This record gives sequence, C-alpha cells and structure tokens, in this order.
Amino acid sequence: MNNAKMWLVVPPAVGVPVFLGAVAVGSFAVHVAVLSNTSWVADFLSGEPLGTGDAMAAAQVLDKDVEAARAAYVLPAHDGGMEVTIIMPDGTPAKAILQPPEINASLTTGAAPLVVSQ
Repeated sequence: MNNAKMWLVVPPAVGVPVFLGAVAVGSFAVHVAVLSNTSWVADFLSGEPLGTGDAMAAAQVLDKDVEAARAAYVLPAHDGGMEVTIIMPDGTPAKAILQPPEINASLTTGAAPLVVSQ
C-alpha cells in the first residue's frame, strides 16, 4: 500500500466511509448533470423515440408567437471586439462581448520550413 501511513492519522473507521461517501456524492452529481443537460435521456426513460424532445423544443423556437430578445446597441470594445447589450423578452438587460478569433501561430506559404540540427 503506497499511502499506508495515512491510517496512522485517520482511522479506517472514519476514512473509508468518508472516501466511499465522496465517491457516491460525485457519482450522484454526474448523473444529475447528465439528466439535466441532455434531452435524449428523458426520451429514453419515458419510452419515446429519441429526438422527440428536441423536435418539440425546436417547434417552440420556431413558433412565431414567442417573443425574442433584441440587441439594443453595439459598441466597439477595447480589444477589437464588440460589446452588445441585449434586452431580454422580460426587459432585463444582458451584456455580451464578441471577440475576434485569436491567432496563436501562423505560417506563410512562401517561408522556408524551420530546420533544427543537433
């Protein structure tokens, strides 16, 4: 056992249940996240064909009676992006910052390849 001295500080009667409890809580959290962030699980558990929930959600989005959010104004940001103020359907404002894609490295077509010799 690699960490045998740990049991000199924490008795196994405390450490083992705490470890197993942490595993159970982590597993429960993962299952809750999967159930709340996917649509196919609810379809599967209810016995409906997969994608039925997605089709209903898409129909709600395409419904013409649904009030959509609108951009109130757009300002240039200090880093070259755009700052957009969005007015939600209930009247609350939200800000979004749109940034241009960051180029980390580039290679021009006319440049010779870098050759490193040892």
